[in-house]
Amino acid sequence: MIETETTITQTQATHHRYATVDGRRLFYREAGRNDAPVVVLLHGFPASSFMFRGLIPELADRYRVIAPDHLGFGFSDAPSVDEVTYTFDALTDLTWKLLVKLEVERCALYVQDYGAPIGWRLALKHPEAITAIISQNGNGYEAGFVESFWAPVKDYWHANTPETEAALRTALTLDAIRWQYLHGVVDASLVCPDAWFHDYTQVSRPGNDLVQLALFADYETNLALYPHLHRYLRDSAVPLLAVWGANDEIFGPAGAEAFRADSPDAEIHLLDGGHFLLESHLIQATGHIRSFLDRALN
Repeated sequence: MIETETTITQTQATHHRYATVDGRRLFYREAGRNDAPVVVLLHGFPASSFMFRGLIPELADRYRVIAPDHLGFGFSDAPSVDEVTYTFDALTDLTWKLLVKLEVERCALYVQDYGAPIGWRLALKHPEAITAIISQNGNGYEAGFVESFWAPVKDYWHANTPETEAALRTALTLDAIRWQYLHGVVDASLVCPDAWFHDYTQVSRPGNDLVQLALFADYETNLALYPHLHRYLRDSAVPLLAVWGANDEIFGPAGAEAFRADSPDAEIHLLDGGHFLLESHLIQATGHIRSFLDRALN
C-alpha cells in the first residue's frame, strides 16, 4: 500500500527544469507520465509558470503537464532588447522549439492573457498538433477588452511618446501587479501574496522594463490574428473550454462568450473571480478543466 501511494505521489510531483533553445535557457515545470496525453500551460503578463503551481499536480495523475516560462519572464533567460527583438512571434517560435525538444507531437493548450496569442499562433502554425484548447481569461476576440484598462495601451500603439510610455510603466509597479491579482476577487485572503511579489521581482530585473514595453507595443499584432483564429476554430472544430473570471477588468466575460460564434459547442463557465482565477478558484476551475480534458482527450 505504501509503495502504491509513493508511486502516485512521485508521478504527480512537479519537476523544475531548464532547456536550452536557440542559445536561450528556458525554465519549465513538468509533471506526469511521459506517455500520457500532453497539456501545455501558457502563462500571461506579468506572471510565469508559478501561476500554475496549484493546477499542475491536479492534472498530473492523468496527463503530462508542461508549463514553460516565456523568454523574459520567470526563471527563463531575460536578454536585453539590444540582444533580442521581443515579439509574440518570437515567443511562439521558442515555445514550439521547446516542445519539439521535449518530444511533444500533440498537446492540449491552456492559455491565459499573453499565453493566448502565443497559443493562437501555435494552433495556426501547427493545427495538427493541437488536441484541445482551454482559455482562462485569454482573449481571441475584441469583445471583452475592458476599455478602462486598454485605453493607455492603445494610446501607446498609436504614439510611442514619453507620456504614453509613462502611463504603461505604471503596470510594472508592485501596486499595479497586486491589483491584477486582487481585483474582482470577493475574498482577497484566498490570494497568496507570494504571487504578486514573485512577478514584481522578476519584471524588476535590470532592463526588463524595456522587454515588457516591447511586448505591450507588439500586442497590437494579435488583433490582426483574430479572423484567422476564428476560421481555425470553425474549420477544426477543436474542443474548446473557456473557464473565466467573470469579474476580470482586463478581459471581461464577453471575451469568453465570444467563442460561441465560431465554436458553437464550446463549454463556457463564468466563475466569481478575477484575472488570475486559479488563485481564488483553483478547486472549481480544476473540476471544469479535468471534466473537459477527460472528454476531449480520452
